[in-house]
Amino acid sequence: MSTDVLMPKATAVWLVDNTSLTFEQIAEFCGLHPLEVKGIADGEVARDIRGADPIANGQLSREELDLAEKNAKHKLVALKSRHAEYLKPQKKAPRYTPVSRRQDRPDAIAWFLRNHPEVADAQLARILGTTKATIDQVRNRTHWNSANIKPVDPVTLGLSTQMELDAVVKKAAEKKARDDKRKGIVEPEGPTLMPASETGVIADEEPEDDHHEHTAASVFEDHDHEDDED
Repeated sequence: MSTDVLMPKATAVWLVDNTSLTFEQIAEFCGLHPLEVKGIADGEVARDIRGADPIANGQLSREELDLAEKNAKHKLVALKSRHAEYLKPQKKAPRYTPVSRRQDRPDAIAWFLRNHPEVADAQLARILGTTKATIDQVRNRTHWNSANIKPVDPVTLGLSTQMELDAVVKKAAEKKARDDKRKGIVEPEGPTLMPASETGVIADEEPEDDHHEHTAASVFEDHDHEDDED
């Protein structure tokens, strides 16, 4: 079946209660097993589920249902649901950049490369609506206008909103932190003291004491020395 039925069990409940279709016809239309449909008819499955009318939901025509009821071998063909388009994931349209702003892209790229090198080229291309080739040209200074490129905040240039910029920078920073942790790189949390080898101060060295310790032996030695002088 090319079109999936919304709320298959609820639809099966309604078809069991309101039509003379076979279990096989209902099972194939709803994408269920015939035994599961039999369980619904016996009150063993989907007991608390309220039936959903596929005709009212725009998933089945009255004419198609009549044909199937008259011919047990007829396979129900579902209509395209009017809700199907809303359920499809919407693909985000590529960012449109006004012609007047396109010349500012290299300046915004330069700003990212200088201030947030952790932002991946793919993210950079997405938020600025540019290409990886242009990013490489700005990075390697091979862009045709390299002499005039200067780093400018993309928000100031009108190429992105502040919220978009913050989200990209935050995502890139979190990824870098995960990668660093995986590699065993730990960023210091605060300023650290410089090693003694760099400061020139040896921490273990104590200042010399001008007054030597007096012991009994040294006292007598000093006294004998005074007698010899007399």
